[in-house]
Amino acid sequence: MELLREQYEKEVVPALMKKFNYKSIMQVPKLEKIVINIGLGDVKENPKSLDNAVAELTMITGQKPVITKARKSIAAFKLREGANVGCKVTLRSTKMYDFAYKLFNVALPRVRDFRGLSKNSFDGRGNYSLGIKEQLIFPEIEYDKIDKTRGMDIIIVTTAKTDEEAKELLTLLGMPFRV
Repeated sequence: MELLREQYEKEVVPALMKKFNYKSIMQVPKLEKIVINIGLGDVKENPKSLDNAVAELTMITGQKPVITKARKSIAAFKLREGANVGCKVTLRSTKMYDFAYKLFNVALPRVRDFRGLSKNSFDGRGNYSLGIKEQLIFPEIEYDKIDKTRGMDIIIVTTAKTDEEAKELLTLLGMPFRV
């Protein structure tokens, strides 16, 4: 599964150096990390849902998630400070490239009526965010074994200085943007 890293070194780096006129190979933007977050609103009513979300995220990423806690109390949501509200995983290095490859080439094409990702989800500093409505698009998740469909947020953090550089990097890595 080292395909994406090899592609980055052989094809992406020379293309980016040529397009943006970089003097050094160290100026070329690269993927830094991918953060996957699942927020759970029903933990208070259904405490087992947190265990299921952790198990599913572990299967998808191959890494044990960290349980996230509420930073402050919000009475309207019946939420107390320190209560469990979700889980997240930060992927780096080999696992990050493996997950990116799986996301671009296996999971996203399985989304119903998929026409590509929006080019407007960059944050101005070269990072990209996307939301997924259900975890079933990943091949590790079996439909019969889930208790509930859950969405997740995926944040792709790059070393790019601008959105244009990040967009070019992700396009060359195979991210399916809308035309």
